[in-house]
Amino acid sequence: MFGLNRNDTLLLLFVALITFAAPILMNPFPTDSAMAQFNAGYPDLMQRFVIFGIFAIGFNILFGLTGYLSFGHAAFLGAGSYASVWMFKLLGYNVIPGIILSVIVAAIFALAIGYISLRRSGIYFSILTLAFAQMSFALAYSVLGTDMFGLKGGLTNGETGLQVYTSDPQIFHSADAPSLPHLFGIPMRATEVVQYGAWEFQFNVGFYLCAVIMLVAFYLSMRIFRSPFGLMLRAIKTNQNRLNYTGVNTRPYALAAFVISGMYAGLAGGLLSAMDPLAGAERMQWTASGEVVLMTILGGAGTMLGPVLGAGIIKYFENIFSKIDKTVLEGWFVALPEGVSDTLVTVMSLFVGKGWHLTLGLMFMIVVIFLPGGLIGGLISGGRRMFRSKDRSATQKVKSGQTPPTTPSAAE
Repeated sequence: MFGLNRNDTLLLLFVALITFAAPILMNPFPTDSAMAQFNAGYPDLMQRFVIFGIFAIGFNILFGLTGYLSFGHAAFLGAGSYASVWMFKLLGYNVIPGIILSVIVAAIFALAIGYISLRRSGIYFSILTLAFAQMSFALAYSVLGTDMFGLKGGLTNGETGLQVYTSDPQIFHSADAPSLPHLFGIPMRATEVVQYGAWEFQFNVGFYLCAVIMLVAFYLSMRIFRSPFGLMLRAIKTNQNRLNYTGVNTRPYALAAFVISGMYAGLAGGLLSAMDPLAGAERMQWTASGEVVLMTILGGAGTMLGPVLGAGIIKYFENIFSKIDKTVLEGWFVALPEGVSDTLVTVMSLFVGKGWHLTLGLMFMIVVIFLPGGLIGGLISGGRRMFRSKDRSATQKVKSGQTPPTTPSAAE
């Protein structure tokens, strides 16, 4: 199916099923219950799940498959965001032109940065990409944010951020079209709310558009992983010097992986602007680049599903756990004695609310120490150990004369 083997097809279908059913699966608790604050089935958060999933999938092609660790991928995320908003300003709020331009601009930007950065490898490559990302952030925040080319606010509008004004041309914007990002007239924020007993489910147009694009991006990454090009990237990760000694020029392959990864980041940036038509320089900061590194390592670098899982976990912690403050904790433990309640609130407040980074950091430490292959890698290795132990026990029974029972044949 789609040029994939059986296992990859089943994985793609599983991801598609989970993604399309996300509005239901992410709302496990009744709306009026105390646990409802752990629900993640609202449009804004679900869109961030899939958008940053795209970002992490692309980064995994460069880091997990090729072995090049970039600390500057946020530069392409920001470039895609700016390109998409400029399409809104010039043509109109239809998201398709903005998404296309965001991928093209990110590809050109990645080609320029990758051509220079890939002259070095290892830590030197990582530092070069970090330097380029910080230069891009400085340009977007100050230099390109000043009046230039006859444009008030320049190309990026500085610290205020690039946004759409009523005075912008918007050549193809008609009077009956929505004044917010839309897909051929269907607003991205259009949401169908379905009540089912004590539960409330929200089905959002923007989420499903981002979900379809993420599934296409996931499928393309699977094809890359299984292709001869992907095998060459694996060889570069395994031993690039040996390939060079055999006469293979690895730079074009590494540059192609860098550009593809940058295009994924630009696509994610364009979708972020389609969700909220505002592009700021903060999307180019080194923290955004570090975040996608954490997503990939946490889920499992080099695995196809790991980056998506890591992106979902980090965005869940950021949006759900950060909202649990002392007031919420006091409500949880109000039935306990005052001394016990105060102690629990004091201790737990260190790990939620403003301290959610501490919980994420502890989780990351545990994964790196005990599951070097990430969460997906740990599940795979655990499954293999379980099957090996079963095979070993069956072998011992055969040696001891205790043959396992056989199933009857069709004739019997």
